[in-house]
Amino acid sequence: MAEILLHRRMLRYKLLSLALLLTPALLQAATPIKVVIVSMFEIGEDTGDVPGEFQLWIERNEVEKIEAPLGWRDYYLREDGLLIMCTGGGVTNAATSITALALDDRFDLMKAYWIVAGIAGVDPEDASLGSAAWAKWIVDGDLSKEIDSREIPEDWPYGYLALGAKRPNTLDDGWQVEQIKFQLNEPLVEWAYELTKDYPLPDDPELASFREIYAGYPNAVKPPFVLIGDSLSASTYWHGFALNKWANDWMQLHTGGQANFVMSNMEDSGTATALQRVAKTGKVDFDRLLVLRTASNFSTPPIGKDVAWSLLADYAAQGRPALEAAYRLPKKVAEALITDWDTYAETIPGNQPDVSKTKR
Repeated sequence: MAEILLHRRMLRYKLLSLALLLTPALLQAATPIKVVIVSMFEIGEDTGDVPGEFQLWIERNEVEKIEAPLGWRDYYLREDGLLIMCTGGGVTNAATSITALALDDRFDLMKAYWIVAGIAGVDPEDASLGSAAWAKWIVDGDLSKEIDSREIPEDWPYGYLALGAKRPNTLDDGWQVEQIKFQLNEPLVEWAYELTKDYPLPDDPELASFREIYAGYPNAVKPPFVLIGDSLSASTYWHGFALNKWANDWMQLHTGGQANFVMSNMEDSGTATALQRVAKTGKVDFDRLLVLRTASNFSTPPIGKDVAWSLLADYAAQGRPALEAAYRLPKKVAEALITDWDTYAETIPGNQPDVSKTKR
């Protein structure tokens, strides 16, 4: 019996020694990531055909393809720590894809910045096609009650209500889901905006011609420009005057009047939810999330025009200026972060030193 016990102790000792030897190697195996570019859709192949949000990043950078077993598409990694992913369209695809990457032990994402780089619908009250907006707020537009617009009471402006509400555009002290709004790190957003606000965004003659039919919207007829503007995320691709009013009301309702609806999209609340959850483990830092959306289409038709025509119309210039802007501005920010990584690895850039934080 004593011999058996001794043998077991020796075996445990050997296993412990082996574990101690392997642990540093396993820790070193995780690739440190500095910036994650989050694109949402691609039309065909990853390269070589009509580009979506993903393709430009792959074709214009020297990258290595890395298998993503739980991803919608494989990842692409640049040697200096830039990682490119594509979530797939919709809130659920975004949440699942982001979670899969954030929990992937092959990557060290503790200090990584996440930059959402995608196209969107834009409120013509706020910006023109091709314009780019950095968000301070993301609000989920799916978590609501709805009745068909043909059946709403005559005094209701639209058929969407907050979950616990009795009328549109009220909360009525009723029940709500725990997380419907996300406030991003404002100093970081301001830093990204200041870095890119004067960037000459791509324009197009077809885009300029299309802008002219939005006379009556001063911001919609301007050439593309950079602004700060918030993100309404909903898996339903909505359109029209009534729902545009809902979008503006909804953003203000859920943020106490702090958010301004500018960009509509189908993923951002899923991305934010996933990062916020995983941040509880320390594997990612939610305060390092940036969201840039660029305008490929308007969220309403021109005044006096048919809503269905506007919904079904082709994007002006095939949305190319928005796709270009969704590449060029995030790349400028990503390069700035990577170039000064000795600083930004530990201290999040921003205009207020007291809110910068150090990771140890």
